[in-house]
Amino acid sequence: MPIDWNKYDTGPFYDELVKSPGEPRAYAKDLCDYIQDLSDAELQEYKAAAESAIKVMGITFRVYNDEEGSIDRVWPFDIVPRLIELKEWQQIEKGLKQRVKALNMFIDDLYNEQKIIEDGIFPRDLLTHSKNFLPECKGFSPPLGIWAHICGSDLVRDQTGTVYVLEDNLRVPSGVSYMLENRHVMKRVFPEMFNKYDILPVDNYPSDLYDMLATLSPRDIPEPEIVVLTPGIYNSAYFEHAYLAQQMGAELVVGDDLVVDDDNCVYMRTINGLSRVDVIYRRIDDAFIDPEVFNPESTLGVTGLMRAWKAGNVALANAPGSGVADDKVVYSYVPQIIEYYLNEKPLLSNVPTYRCVNPEEKEYVLANIEKMVVKPANESGGYGMLIGPHASAKEHDEFRQLIKDDPRNYVAQPMLLLSTAPTIVGNEVEGRHLDLRPFILSGQDVRVTMGGLTRVALVKGSTVVNSSQGGGSKDTWIVDMEGS
Repeated sequence: MPIDWNKYDTGPFYDELVKSPGEPRAYAKDLCDYIQDLSDAELQEYKAAAESAIKVMGITFRVYNDEEGSIDRVWPFDIVPRLIELKEWQQIEKGLKQRVKALNMFIDDLYNEQKIIEDGIFPRDLLTHSKNFLPECKGFSPPLGIWAHICGSDLVRDQTGTVYVLEDNLRVPSGVSYMLENRHVMKRVFPEMFNKYDILPVDNYPSDLYDMLATLSPRDIPEPEIVVLTPGIYNSAYFEHAYLAQQMGAELVVGDDLVVDDDNCVYMRTINGLSRVDVIYRRIDDAFIDPEVFNPESTLGVTGLMRAWKAGNVALANAPGSGVADDKVVYSYVPQIIEYYLNEKPLLSNVPTYRCVNPEEKEYVLANIEKMVVKPANESGGYGMLIGPHASAKEHDEFRQLIKDDPRNYVAQPMLLLSTAPTIVGNEVEGRHLDLRPFILSGQDVRVTMGGLTRVALVKGSTVVNSSQGGGSKDTWIVDMEGS
């Protein structure tokens, strides 16, 4: 039987494509009509074509399993895209630019004058106990005062249609390669739909990334040497590291490929000898980038890299220490951070957040933990958190104790009714929860991707969208309905 949108149940959620059973949103009507006209066989053919393209293109991600170690898996992908109107996206884009500008000012202030602390806006104690604040960066500012050159902010929508920022990823945000590859797959599978819609492109991201990185070069030369520094083939995001290096025409290197010479400049080992490096897009965590300064056991980084960076002889993106703002307790202060540095009201809202370091808020969380989502301050990938309504009484008690033992390390948020989008399940479509990770590039100007990586929870009822936790993805279409 063909897809019947009259049977599609949106439940109590805001659905990205369908207003109510049988009634697609205006911008999704052509897409929904197209899918409804497909037979079961055609639908499965399209699905198989997408899966085949993903295998041929080698799109994989790595997960770690206690029993099997690290294993590569084919990227899980749903062929029904997620649509957002351009006029709505333009407002979201403004909010993201505002947010990342304020966060960069915040990071620069923390490593220098700390005015926001002196003025009583941000508590000094939170900085003192920050795991990602690097004393080695104090008194230093990178060019333009920009620390987080690449930011991935996760957005969600609640049952009213309101868009919230769920978290900011400012250390080594990943996922943009999958955004790009999702679009390539969709052009192969649904070429007809690209004639029906005015879909804004995303494939300019590698050139935008290259241009931004090139502006960071300490040498004023036409073609600075840019490299992508990866931990190696066993890293979960290695596919992305290799992909972006190839797309930018940059060298993909590991720590052993680089050396800091006596002149405090970074050089790459080549068959023709040493070649100076100007910009390093590093995909290695702070603790491992320089064994001279941080973890002396690290074999992933480059000895002397911090010396070269602080001497102004090489640019690092993202800058070491930018993770001080990649903290879920700091996240709760972003509205105040925006108002303090920009004298503006936030254009995008935070999810209401309880800081367990605050005694009154902690007591509220402990008393209502079965209704809350509890997150550790510095974990990522969906690890280490509690989804209260889906957890057992034993898990509630375990997290209560974790909070009591280390309240600074936990925040809690109410369980949002996240938006859904139609997702192929067998020969039917069912609603699945999703989020969106757009990417913001900050250099001499600020650019936001047209959409981003839509991650979808493939398990029915789940709100965990991370690929490492069983999630998948969709292509994200920013559609210009007024220009089409």
